Order: sequence, then C-alpha cells, then structure tokens
Amino acid sequence: MFRNILAIITGYTLFVVSSLILFKVAGVDPHGRASINFQMLTVIYGAIFSFLSGLVVQLIAKIKQIVLNYILALVIAGFAILSLLKTDGAYWSQLLAIIIFAPVSFWGGLFYVARHTK
Repeated sequence: MFRNILAIITGYTLFVVSSLILFKVAGVDPHGRASINFQMLTVIYGAIFSFLSGLVVQLIAKIKQIVLNYILALVIAGFAILSLLKTDGAYWSQLLAIIIFAPVSFWGGLFYVARHTK
C-alpha cells in the first residue's frame, strides 16, 4: 500500500516539477496568454513527461496493474480542474492537463504493463 501511494506521489511530482521547470525557463505564466508555438511545445513536452510519470508509477509500484495509472490520471485532471476553477487568466494549460496529459499518463502505465506482462 505504501509503495502504491509513493508511486502515485512520485509520478505526479515528476509531472508537476517538469511543468514548473518548463514555465520557469521559458518565462511564461501558465495562467497567462502564450503563443501558439509555446502551447505546441507544451503539448509535446507535457506529453513526454506525463507518459514518463505513468511509467514511473509502474516502476515503483511493481504491481503490473493499471489501476494506479487511473488514479494518477485522476489526480492530474483533478488538480487541473481545481486550478481551472480558481484562475482568472487564460486556462489553456489546465485544459491541456485535463484533455491530453492525464490520459497520456495512463498510456505510460499501460505501455509498461503491456511490455512487462507475460
């Protein structure tokens, strides 16, 4: 049980920290306007790190069941929804998290389970 909780926290932390780094390095406010080019970069960058976060959940949990990735996807989407409800600015980054990054984190876990289940 502890390993499962640690896996979800670590997967989510990887996703969040990678996002914070992107916005900090680029000098872009995630709740502000951004160019379409930066938004497309965010889609690619965020998809890579959300996929990796799904893999990390499986690597840590070692249960080869996809249920933890459902939980990770719900956590990512849930925090994005909370942020969406609280923001007064642009909400493109939250929508990306809900529509793209949460499902991709699930696919990262699914990929791992498919490759390691015999």
